[in-house]
Amino acid sequence: MGILRLVARIMGRISTFRSYQFMLLLAAALAVAAFYYFGSERQNFSSTTKRIKQTQATHNANRNDADLTVDTRLLHPAASDEQEEEERDVGGASEGFRYRKGDIGSAGDQRYHALMMFTKVDKSRSLQDKFRVAMLSMVKHGNFMEGEVLVLHFVSDQASKELGERMLQEFLLDATFKYEVLFHDVVALTQKLFPIVEAMQKYFSAGSGAYYSDAIFFLSVAMHHIMPESLTRIVQLDLDLKYRTNIRDLFQEFDQFPPGAVIGITREMQPVYRHTFWQYRKENPQTRVGDPPPDGLPGFNSGVMLLDLGAMRDSALYNQLLEPSNVAKLADQYRFRGHLGDQDFFTMIGMEHPKLFYSLACGWNRQLCTWWRDHGYGDVFQMYYRCEGLVYIYHGNCNSPIPAE
Repeated sequence: MGILRLVARIMGRISTFRSYQFMLLLAAALAVAAFYYFGSERQNFSSTTKRIKQTQATHNANRNDADLTVDTRLLHPAASDEQEEEERDVGGASEGFRYRKGDIGSAGDQRYHALMMFTKVDKSRSLQDKFRVAMLSMVKHGNFMEGEVLVLHFVSDQASKELGERMLQEFLLDATFKYEVLFHDVVALTQKLFPIVEAMQKYFSAGSGAYYSDAIFFLSVAMHHIMPESLTRIVQLDLDLKYRTNIRDLFQEFDQFPPGAVIGITREMQPVYRHTFWQYRKENPQTRVGDPPPDGLPGFNSGVMLLDLGAMRDSALYNQLLEPSNVAKLADQYRFRGHLGDQDFFTMIGMEHPKLFYSLACGWNRQLCTWWRDHGYGDVFQMYYRCEGLVYIYHGNCNSPIPAE
């Protein structure tokens, strides 16, 4: 009996010890669950900012004059409630880092917004090289006044975003102006865009799976519906550009818009639309549609665009033209089928309503592609390709080489 009592006492202690272990494990599991639940609750709300390494800040301070040093007290200040609210509105997932030269920017600074498409860049060495040329030339010539900030927006997938952040830390190293960088999730923006532009994709896309068939390549068409109302002007730029002047000067072109204009854009410098409108031109031999400048209507090139979002929101005419029935009506009227996305849409409505557009000088988007010269239009090519005056921005479209400085 003594032995049985001893065994029972030992078994009781073992059971108590196991219960104690179980309680410890249960408490630990609950703590981990609570950490992940509460810690991740706000991850998708406001823009995520990243500190540039202290070593880079020190490096910059050594490379520049005293008035251009990095303020190492706060490399990126927390966004204000107003900024966070604005960024939540932009596709629901705006992310990026802010890094400023000189004094910390304030809510009262004047911001100049520029947007670039930055998708699939991680998979393309060619796009990476073009991005390098664009950003280094923009930084080289960029010059903004006190109290002004250049805000760079990139529409990107996650892999390209991660690459872009690393590249920009190098490319923006010598910037002498304040700037901010924001990355916008391409999936979130596409979801907002698709219901608006779905009807026009069949008229202005190359086909299922093609580059311009994705709704995101109609972003400029409906950006006034996507961006917050506090954002009233933005410049959209291709990656394959080389800047030869201060990009701030481009923004001054907004002030030249005549009444009724909502978009500033340069003419197309190849007979692209002479070809695309061939049936309409055949049926209307006296038309100026597709003819070369200065008297013709050669269409537009979307490599450099000034989007007056406020005017786009206020224009009843422009918003009516986005309606599926009106898109179909104009496409049928002009016998139009294209493959260049937003550029085709703007060209088509520009034939009918040219006063919606402010014509940028050709030097702001000096296109270099000569593909159509060798594909049936050599006899008229120079009439389209000619560009008199200064060149402010080279556009190396269709992989054309860009002249050296």
